[in-house]
Amino acid sequence: MSTKTEVSSPVTTESLNDLIIDSIQDIKGKNIVKLDLRDLAEAPAEYFIICEGDSNTQVKAIADNIYGRLKKEANQLPSHHEGQQNAHWICVDYFHTVVHVFYRETREFYQLEDLWSDATFTEYESL
Repeated sequence: MSTKTEVSSPVTTESLNDLIIDSIQDIKGKNIVKLDLRDLAEAPAEYFIICEGDSNTQVKAIADNIYGRLKKEANQLPSHHEGQQNAHWICVDYFHTVVHVFYRETREFYQLEDLWSDATFTEYESL
């Protein structure tokens, strides 16, 4: 009787980003964009992933889904998260990737993409 030992492969930043995007799409997040900040000297992370929801409830559900799926599927917990109480802007920090889940009006007000306009942008379809 032999037992098979499963070796888990290391989780890459790219695979985490893919899981984050999928988690956003699960909850019908909108206007999903990934900013590649690796070539910017003053960037606080390698990537920003930004999306929005139509209500505070949806914003919180998106952030909760990201947290839950990354914990379960990738064994990853954020180094920091904030904004759950009001759910106008929830920030979830996975060190290399920082996720910003906005309520639409809050996103328009802060215009985060404009602050990092030198980054490479990748847009994703809302499902």
